[in-house]
Amino acid sequence: MQPRHRVAVLAFDGISPFHLAVPSAVFASGGGSAPVTGYEVTVCAERPGAVPTAGGYAVVVEHGLEAFAAADTVVVPSWDTAVEPSDVLLDAVRTAHARGARVVGLCLGAFVVAASGVADGREVATHWHAADRLRRRYPAVAVRDDVLWCDDGDVVTSAGVASALDCCLHLVRRDLGADLAARVARSLVLAPHRDGNQGQFIPAPVAEHAGDDALDRALAWAEQHLDEPVDLDAWAGAAHLARRTFTRQFRERTGTSPGRWLLTQRLARARVLLETTDLGVEEVARRSGFGTAVTLRQHFATHLATSPRRHRQAFRAEPAAGAAVDVGGPA
Repeated sequence: MQPRHRVAVLAFDGISPFHLAVPSAVFASGGGSAPVTGYEVTVCAERPGAVPTAGGYAVVVEHGLEAFAAADTVVVPSWDTAVEPSDVLLDAVRTAHARGARVVGLCLGAFVVAASGVADGREVATHWHAADRLRRRYPAVAVRDDVLWCDDGDVVTSAGVASALDCCLHLVRRDLGADLAARVARSLVLAPHRDGNQGQFIPAPVAEHAGDDALDRALAWAEQHLDEPVDLDAWAGAAHLARRTFTRQFRERTGTSPGRWLLTQRLARARVLLETTDLGVEEVARRSGFGTAVTLRQHFATHLATSPRRHRQAFRAEPAAGAAVDVGGPA
């Protein structure tokens, strides 16, 4: 039985109720359709008690910043940038980080993360609208306004609103595996994975129904044929578009390139197969479209900083009695 992962979420005067609810919604363990995750979420405040929100009502917070001292992950939701974080709050963030806690700033929460100094010399994501303010105020951090989130291991920051959900879901995937993250996403009716490098602004809206236009049908077709070579010209032809037009519309629709999107989908499939089956690495590579175990291992090393075997050991449950377990080949 693994120890529970303790998450401390900061509440403060004037906080957006939505932003306060995001970490609890994603990390919450069980209840309704949500799967049991193993996270233990505590909401805390610099001054416990009734905390007024931007929604016109107050929430009662029982815990103070001592929750940071026991947390494995400290989350600062979207901050009021007109308010300077107090020395007490910044010291609590620094102390938690120095102890080994992961510090997460969602949307404008990046301002508190930057003010604490724990992100000096690192890349920090925030909402595009506030990026210039963050750059001017904290020149020691490298501000990204073109990505959904930045994950630097023990410091993680995201862009706004929906990106905060994506970022928290990414942390579930990182901590507990792709299969559990997909089940959490399903319970929240969220897309199971949006790559952190995806652009914050996508000018073309996603169609309401999968068959509403040719590009949506092409995306659906690719998802069904991940185990096969996908030629860009043939893929564009499935959308009845010229290659250049297809590539441009694809980026407008998804915020990324066809090749990057395809790689992300294949890595996600490989992770789920490793976590939920006893297939050998060679077969996982074939079914996820990487062709060979060597290629799969190369992509895992490059993009996930691990190997397929180590990923399986970290994230999958014990195999069923009598099930075949992959024991061949190097990790």
